[in-house]
Amino acid sequence: MVLKKTNSVATIVLPLVAALVLAGCASSKRASGTHAKLSATSAEDYSGGQVQQHVDKWAAYYQKHPNDKKAALNYAAALRLNRQTNQAVAVLRRAVVAHKNDQEVASAYGKALAASGQFKEALTVIRNANPPHKPDWKLTSAEGAILDQIGENAAARIKYQEALKISPGEPTVLSNFGLSYVLTNDLAKAENILRKAAASPKANSKVRQNLALVLGLQGKFKEAESVANNELSKEQAAANISYLRAMLKQPNTWDKIKGQDGKKRS
Repeated sequence: MVLKKTNSVATIVLPLVAALVLAGCASSKRASGTHAKLSATSAEDYSGGQVQQHVDKWAAYYQKHPNDKKAALNYAAALRLNRQTNQAVAVLRRAVVAHKNDQEVASAYGKALAASGQFKEALTVIRNANPPHKPDWKLTSAEGAILDQIGENAAARIKYQEALKISPGEPTVLSNFGLSYVLTNDLAKAENILRKAAASPKANSKVRQNLALVLGLQGKFKEAESVANNELSKEQAAANISYLRAMLKQPNTWDKIKGQDGKKRS
């Protein structure tokens, strides 16, 4: 992945998050065989060949059972892993019609819409599926993630705090919360939150890799590589750190970004 010159902190950091695992295409050390249920955000758990196998497998199942919830969710997740986001949106749009008021389907649909850049529609879907009298922490956190993507970081953090009230200490929410502070260049705050997330026994590989990212962005390369080595192969971890080193060598990267963002807000 080639880092392009930009004046937006989000357009630098979001690709970095996606590129954390060898530019977004490496396999996790912790990957283990065929997964019964896929996650569209866990591309690091699969090789390219495995992703295509999952697409083929669930495409065949979905064709036979187009109204089956599991088929739709897994097929859409496989498509997203394979970067076929628009097709995933189409599958989930049909699933939403077939499974009205299903929060899991609505959540997957909202996330797919956000991944395709349809943020306004994504927010509408997520909010409509998340009743205020009985909010779901996953949907609340998903809303926060979408708000972060459109630059409404303060509103996003309120959503993460609401999600944490529902599910205290949930590492995936804390991870999103921490990355929100990366987007505004508050790396010390991000590190503090991500350390709490990574310390949870429920933390997954992605959470710990996000911690490695934030450590690397602060120049704490030795610790970042140590954390990454527990999740990735030695070569993949080294490649990630090299990528971060190269990005940080750009003169006054964060100062320029921060200054430009300040001008936009004034």
